[in-house]
Amino acid sequence: MKRLVMIVLVAVMLFSFASTVMAEDAPLFIAINKSADQQYFIDLQTSFIAKAEELGATAKKFDAKLDPALGVSLVNDAISAGAKGIAITVPDQTIGPAIAKAAHDAGIVLIATDDSIVDENGDPVPFVGFDGKDMGKKVGEAAAKLLEESGWLEDSSIKVGVLTGEIQTLSVIVDRTDAEKEEIKKVGVTDDMIFSVPYTGETLNAQDAAGPIITANPDITHWVVFGGNDEGVLGILNALATAGVDPDNVIGVGLGAYEACKPWAADTPSGFKAALFISGLDVGATAAEVLYNAVVNGEEPPEFSIAPTSIVTPETFKDLMDSISLENCGVKN
Repeated sequence: MKRLVMIVLVAVMLFSFASTVMAEDAPLFIAINKSADQQYFIDLQTSFIAKAEELGATAKKFDAKLDPALGVSLVNDAISAGAKGIAITVPDQTIGPAIAKAAHDAGIVLIATDDSIVDENGDPVPFVGFDGKDMGKKVGEAAAKLLEESGWLEDSSIKVGVLTGEIQTLSVIVDRTDAEKEEIKKVGVTDDMIFSVPYTGETLNAQDAAGPIITANPDITHWVVFGGNDEGVLGILNALATAGVDPDNVIGVGLGAYEACKPWAADTPSGFKAALFISGLDVGATAAEVLYNAVVNGEEPPEFSIAPTSIVTPETFKDLMDSISLENCGVKN
């Protein structure tokens, strides 16, 4: 009996030792996002950690809070903590060369998520995310189609304006909004009908920026709204609601769908008439897999790893969005 107990104790000790060794050997991956308060980035970080742990790595997440200096500091902190791979959505693309050099000097794999960056030599850092121009094209096409179907441009009693949420410091957002404007012009919208709404990427900031523009154009009766992300469109829609514009007189097309789907799920009136569904879950999981393959398997990270997108509407979103995204929207299973 004593011998059996001893064997069991030894087996437990060996298992504990093996587990410790495995934990010590597991590479550490870090996900840094520019604004972890947004649902998209919450999904991205959650799936990043889940995939990393599924593959046998350990993972942590950090929020740069839209602060470029904090973004640089967090990369240095990750290096000091022994990270073997870092995935970052930068708060500002200008920090790309600095963080790429820091990672390169430390022998750490760095990939960019969502917003592309270049390294200290001007070469692109491996990217995981979406094709900004394609995203903008799809949003613009959806807005143009809805505008044509509305008949607003043919009705002399209606004056149409277009509000576009833009972040001029982020090339990926510029790619989106430039493509959106290009598509809306194809159905008869002219430059003087388009009003740029500069914002930081957050809902409240977009709302504050849009308010004065709406007030300064009281003759415009109907609005088309799109922008760099769902938060920007939501902020502009909130500003229009504050100004007393009826949701029926608004064609808002989101980019993300994680905000657009909430009024759809609640069956409440909204200026959101469509949105491009993008999943942070896909990007986070792909980023973790790219890092794992590079660090553990020695594979060179692809220059681009592009995730799929699709247009959803109040009628189709439940069929096209994944269960976790729908739960975040408020859809009951």
